[in-house]
Amino acid sequence: MINASVLSKNKIITQNPGNIVSDMDGETVMLSIEKGNYYNLGVLGGEIWSLLEEPIKISDLIGKLMSQYEVSHQECEEEVLSFLSDLYDEELIILSET
Repeated sequence: MINASVLSKNKIITQNPGNIVSDMDGETVMLSIEKGNYYNLGVLGGEIWSLLEEPIKISDLIGKLMSQYEVSHQECEEEVLSFLSDLYDEELIILSET
């Protein structure tokens, strides 16, 4: 897992290209061509993945999810940062400065 300072809410994130993504019974699955790994992002992970098609600030991503789901800010932030950390560790997303 990456350091929280690396994955701050002010960073901009986007999908790393080169993955085959598909919907299987409502869940998003993905194959990393570069790594040859298969990932099941699930329903919510798939929704987050689709929001990363265009560069988005992490704080804006959290705000969009909070507007759609009944969840506390702290829980949403913790879960999103944890998920993004996993994606970053697998080189599936790209981080950039604001």
